[in-house]
Amino acid sequence: MSLINFHRVLISFAILFCGGYGLFELVGFNEDGETISLVISGFFLACAVGLSYYLWHLKRILRVDE
Repeated sequence: MSLINFHRVLISFAILFCGGYGLFELVGFNEDGETISLVISGFFLACAVGLSYYLWHLKRILRVDE
């Protein structure tokens, strides 16, 4: 397994974690109504979107020809 493929796997797990935790906090906000849960949810969902963009454009960002 090349280093780029290993990096893709790690970024994929990070996307799953950020998306899952963002949804978990969103559910917590719906149940409790605490504002901090909404802020945390927005942060982690934004991180998931940013990491998804990074993964999609990984070759171009790292300037790698595969």
